[in-house]
Amino acid sequence: MRTESGAPAGLLERRGATRTIDGHVIACVASRDSNQFAFATAEGDVVLAARDDFGDAAAWQVQTVHDGAILCLAPDAAPTGFLTGGDDSTLRRIGADGAVTDLVRGRRWIEHVTTWIDAKNTPKSGVIAFASGKQVELRDAAGATTLKVLEHPSTVSGVVFDAKGKRVAASHYNGASVWFVQAKVDTPRRLDWKGSHTGIAIHPGGDALVTSMQENELHGWRLADGHNMRMSGYPAKVQSMAFSRTGKWLVTGGADSVVMWPFFGGGPMGKAPVELAGMPGVICRRVACHPVHEIVAAGFADGTILLEDASAQKVLPVRGAGGSAISALAFSPNGTGLAFGTEDGAIGIVDLAAR
Repeated sequence: MRTESGAPAGLLERRGATRTIDGHVIACVASRDSNQFAFATAEGDVVLAARDDFGDAAAWQVQTVHDGAILCLAPDAAPTGFLTGGDDSTLRRIGADGAVTDLVRGRRWIEHVTTWIDAKNTPKSGVIAFASGKQVELRDAAGATTLKVLEHPSTVSGVVFDAKGKRVAASHYNGASVWFVQAKVDTPRRLDWKGSHTGIAIHPGGDALVTSMQENELHGWRLADGHNMRMSGYPAKVQSMAFSRTGKWLVTGGADSVVMWPFFGGGPMGKAPVELAGMPGVICRRVACHPVHEIVAAGFADGTILLEDASAQKVLPVRGAGGSAISALAFSPNGTGLAFGTEDGAIGIVDLAAR
């Protein structure tokens, strides 16, 4: 069996389903209970795919959620459901049944949203953070109560919670800011580095914080002492990065291979990155790390998706080249599903559950 591009058939053909929708897919995520994937488009639509329908794309539910572009998508601060923000200045909740409710109607675009909930998926423990302009607002899991509003020196370009939900960090021009969620007096820790910072990630152990830059590089800070860490040498801008499950590696796009920086043994400073197999001359646009195993999914500018096991030196094709660039890529929390979206509206799910 071969794909239309002539490449060997991948997992998508054997264990997946795909369809095409209208619009650029800006994100895809799974619900915290792993029973549903959501895809969001720049045209304001959301597609919901339930676990029982992963193999039946015709059953996936499509609906318009925003009057304008969707700018961000995240799993809700609950076992089920999702949150979306848009250029219509609204933050909306989508239930597992597709029901849509308004949480926020503001005056500015809601460009970033993220959530935290404890490992037991206890709904009351959850926190919602969303960014609008220079502000990050924290709300309780229900979304009804504002816990605090955090002011930043410039427009926020990314928001992330640490693994324990104790800190929330935001990237912005000239660096990043780290706040304690439960602090009675909100005084941020400023992490300074000149330039435009475009995205943010935090180490699973809370040891480091990394931002992507407008230039073709990353910048990091060791949180114990604020030591700067510069990761450069990319041929293109890094549009996607993720820490591996254990935090041993920071996995990134931005090259025609998958670049992994070591966060052990004193790294990444003074240590060369490891490069996993890629597509010669084709930039990796999106990466995702498996939540259970040390496996990486990588999506490329020509539409190719690979699954790579660095320790076993194995590469498994998921999707062959064809169409436009991969613009969204995500595993389910239990690792049994992998979803993707492209710039020209192709979406798909691969069922990775044992058979």
